[in-house]
Amino acid sequence: MDRAQKEQVVEELGQIFESSGVVVVARYEGMTVAEMQALRAQMRDAGGAVRVAKNRLAKIALDGKPAASIADYLTGMTVLAFSDDPVAAAKVADAYAKTNDKFVILGGAMGENALDPAGVKAVAQMPSREELIASIVACLGAPASNIAGAIGAPASNIAGILSTLEEREAA
Repeated sequence: MDRAQKEQVVEELGQIFESSGVVVVARYEGMTVAEMQALRAQMRDAGGAVRVAKNRLAKIALDGKPAASIADYLTGMTVLAFSDDPVAAAKVADAYAKTNDKFVILGGAMGENALDPAGVKAVAQMPSREELIASIVACLGAPASNIAGAIGAPASNIAGILSTLEEREAA
């Protein structure tokens, strides 16, 4: 890898560290190519990505970035999982770590906040952005549906009474 390629990698990593909602650092020593591809596919489906980079270049890219606290985790065979959604990468990484013993979460960062493995697990248990939006919409929609039901109730009661009267007259 020549100097221009290294500079490009540092630039890409810098953008990842700056724009990602969460970055998870994990050790992947002993994983097969198929296992890594499965992790990448799961992360892609969740809206995140997985990146393997030289630790030295990642540390250079971290300099001055909000996630600089994860530099201590960058030793050995490490992989970076990241996503724009603040919980997607943590959810996928935590779920994958439960099924594969070779994938060990070392820590991560959420903005300027450093996360240890327990912190990554706590972030993984939080609801995703879409789940939060859905619950807010449900809370906002519930009063409107109650009002619509209350407004429509007298009309349906009258219709029921009229049908009962018609049945009585017919009998």
